[in-house]
This record gives sequence, C-alpha cells and structure tokens, in this order.
Amino acid sequence: MNSKTQPWPLLAALMLLATLLWVPIELLAHGVSQGDQGIISTGSGRMFFPYLYMGAKHMVTGYDHLLFLLGVVFFLYKMRDVALYVTLFAVGHTITMLTGVLAHIHINAYLIDAVIGFSVIYKAADNLGLWEKWFGRAPDARIATLVFGLLHGFGLATKIQEFSIPDDGLLFNLLSFSIGVEAGQLLALAGILILMGFWRRKPGFMEQAKWANYLLMLCGAGLMCWQLLEFFSH
Repeated sequence: MNSKTQPWPLLAALMLLATLLWVPIELLAHGVSQGDQGIISTGSGRMFFPYLYMGAKHMVTGYDHLLFLLGVVFFLYKMRDVALYVTLFAVGHTITMLTGVLAHIHINAYLIDAVIGFSVIYKAADNLGLWEKWFGRAPDARIATLVFGLLHGFGLATKIQEFSIPDDGLLFNLLSFSIGVEAGQLLALAGILILMGFWRRKPGFMEQAKWANYLLMLCGAGLMCWQLLEFFSH
C-alpha cells in the first residue's frame, strides 16, 4: 500500500470510537468520581489544590473536550492562532460554569453533551470545507469556538449543582477549578500539538487528515446519539 494512503489514522480513530463505547456514560456526561464528590460535598473553606486537581482531571479525561480541541487545532500552524482559539474556548467555558453554579441555572447535562458531540461534528466538517460546499459559506470559527465553550461550561455547571457545595469559599473554589481546567487543557493541548507536529511532517498528511476528520465527525455523531439516547431513557 502506498505510504500516502496508509490507513493508520483511520484505524486509530476506530479504536478510539470502540473505546468510547465501553466508557461509562457518566464519564461522558461531565461525571464526577466518588472521591471528587466527597471533596465537593464535605469540604469547606478555600481549597485551592483539590479544586485545581479536579479541574485539570476534568479536562484531561473529558473525551468530548479533547475531540473538539483536536478539531480546533487540526490545521492551525501558528501558535498565536492556537492561543486565540484555546483562549476563546476557555473564556466561554469559565463564564458559563461560574454563572451556572452561582445563579443556579440548570440545564440537562445529557442535552448539553449532545450539543458538545455536535460541536465535534461541526469542527471536523469545517476542517473539510463542507460548510462552504453545502451552504456557500462557513460560520466564523472564532465565534463558534466561543459559543461551544459556553455550552461546555454549562454542562459542567449543571453536574456540579447536583452536589451540596458549601457556600464558604465557593467563588474561590470555582475559580480554582477553572484554573485547573485551563492547566489541564494546556497539558492535553501540548500532547496533541506534539503528535500533530510529527504527523504533519509525514508523507501524505493531507490525505490522511481528510479521513481523520471524517472519523472525527463519526465520533462526534456517536457521542451525540449516545447522549440523546440517555436523555430519552431517563
């Protein structure tokens, strides 16, 4: 087989999708582990490091976030562009997480995560130029990234509100969590960019990238359908 059409990205994405099918749905719906639930519900006062850790853990283990970030940076070659989009996503995520918790705004987490699954579809389709092909123009990627960041934050805010969070130090702890989310995002992004840097130097990258983005769309569709099924079954 010609090196330009080697299907390893296809196989890797299929393995990722197969793995997702075995992950408990709670993890894909902004789940909070038993240990983290204990910290949230029983801790009091300012707890910078526990909330920092939980925020970083949330981002690094969030498949939906990572798939969306992969789509966002797929064809970004300049660090200033990467920084812009990551900042837009982080700002949106932080605004709605804080607003949702402090203002007690409840939105069904499964519906939010279904939209997040769609965000993966949207970005992969944007990378493939399908929006321009189908509709004559593509949405502004910067605005879309901010909007999807806002939606991601609402998903987490809804999940956090399921637990009894002490009012003592609440804002400080939420800000600590947001800092952790940003740290986790930067850690995950560093890994993605390193791997992408190696991949982009390989022969046939553009052809492989096309199939990889089709598979990103498939993963996003799988996540979206799964979340909708969970919503209608509860």
